[in-house]
Amino acid sequence: MPNSTYFIQECPTCGRRLQIRVEYLGKRVTCQHCRGQFEAIDPASVRGDPAGQGNALLRRADELLESAAQRRLQPRSPNAR
Repeated sequence: MPNSTYFIQECPTCGRRLQIRVEYLGKRVTCQHCRGQFEAIDPASVRGDPAGQGNALLRRADELLESAAQRRLQPRSPNAR
């Protein structure tokens, strides 16, 4: 089973820090604590130009997926679990 890559986003309703899969970037999600609905946006990708936000989301998703793929390809040390 492949490992999922997550980013952290605060729920705008209750303020909880949520782990959200990168597959949900740009989509509406629901907080499992308060049931508040919001758009999944990685805060690291929003610091640029708001007009280019869609492209920034896609670039950030690609970066996160690439880093996850690289971690999976790295050999694990014998002591790692």
